[in-house]
Amino acid sequence: MEILEKLKKNWLNLNYPFLIHSKREIKFAEILDQETVDLNEVKSGDVVAIIGDFDLKSISTLLKLMDKKVIIVPLTIETKPQHQFFFKTAFVDVVIENNSLKRLQNKLKHELIDQIKKKKHSGLILFSTGTTGQPKAILHDLTLFMKRFDTPRPSLKTMSFLLFDHIGGLNTLLHTLFNKGTVVSPKSRKVDDVLNICEEYKIDVLPTTPTFLRLMLLSGQIQNNFPRSLKVITYGTERMDQPTLDTLCNLLPDVDFRQTYGMSELGILRVKSEARNSLFMKVGGEGVETRIVNNILQIRSENRMLGYLNADSPFDDDGWYNTKDIVQKRDGYYKIVGRMSEVINVGGLKFMPSELEKVALQYVDIEFVKAEGKPNPITGQHVELIIQIKKGSSLNLSKFKLFLKKHLPKHMIPMRIKSSKIKIGHRIKKN
Repeated sequence: MEILEKLKKNWLNLNYPFLIHSKREIKFAEILDQETVDLNEVKSGDVVAIIGDFDLKSISTLLKLMDKKVIIVPLTIETKPQHQFFFKTAFVDVVIENNSLKRLQNKLKHELIDQIKKKKHSGLILFSTGTTGQPKAILHDLTLFMKRFDTPRPSLKTMSFLLFDHIGGLNTLLHTLFNKGTVVSPKSRKVDDVLNICEEYKIDVLPTTPTFLRLMLLSGQIQNNFPRSLKVITYGTERMDQPTLDTLCNLLPDVDFRQTYGMSELGILRVKSEARNSLFMKVGGEGVETRIVNNILQIRSENRMLGYLNADSPFDDDGWYNTKDIVQKRDGYYKIVGRMSEVINVGGLKFMPSELEKVALQYVDIEFVKAEGKPNPITGQHVELIIQIKKGSSLNLSKFKLFLKKHLPKHMIPMRIKSSKIKIGHRIKKN
């Protein structure tokens, strides 16, 4: 059964609002009736880039493309400077944006894309954020990916905070559609706008990032402007710090905080937090196995990607994926403490930047912080610290250094401290 027919069968009440966008309630029936560009020009097996957002036209086009058995590349306007790279790397045949459809002169092929074409399946290409190099093109068999939505699950009113080009954002949309819920698309992802929309539409679930939660905490709006409807806040895509989580849990005792964890390469993983104020979690779900090798988390998943289009396969011969995340284990739960690439080695003493950042974030004038290891001819490496000072604060650097010396061992004391604005990317996480 095709995707749209399956959804139509599920949605017995076609006039129920599945989407709230730009303050307008959009009924499920409008997906079926929505006019899109002429998709007759799109052939089965084409690689189609769709530049959009969680609006009616983009969602309707996305679902209709799935039924045409094409390989979809969802993109957003925020990544416009990279689009030409994405088109070339993903072997894009067709680009859809707003009311236009353009066919590119692509004559190149890739064996993984050919595999999907031969099966007459639909596909999905996502791009990594590329913070440590060029973004990788991640190819999934979308027909297999969609099977996870065959099992009915509870659906609450959810905000589409994660973006159209993010596996978590697409999962939120599809989960809501297949379970007859409502997804609310914010006009922006600024703290004021998000909280106001949560209050106005009585949102139950806010999927977000640790960076956004810290911005929300620093905004001072939790005490006076926090939506009473919010039952669950999930956070992922980057590492959360314990001081921020502790403060949020104390200020919002009725909210269930849940950590998420995953990578586009592995599909969607099911995660269970040890407790609302704990960074320890269980990672699993159907067809998912985990193990630790030399303190590094490895995962084997049946719903993994087919491979990269512009890099070698990261899976070993038995299908295990090295996440490069360093973990602590306790009673079957894992805590991510950092990544292999982040380990700092000062005179043979190794530690994670998160250990230093956790301490620095407890200083009252600090908004964001980033610790890095830098080459040193004597000790191998030394620590440098970038700090972003809270608005309206005037940091006394001497007092801050004394604070660090009081709470850190000598080898973790930063040699240099630089005050600078820490860049936050379009996915609302630190770059």
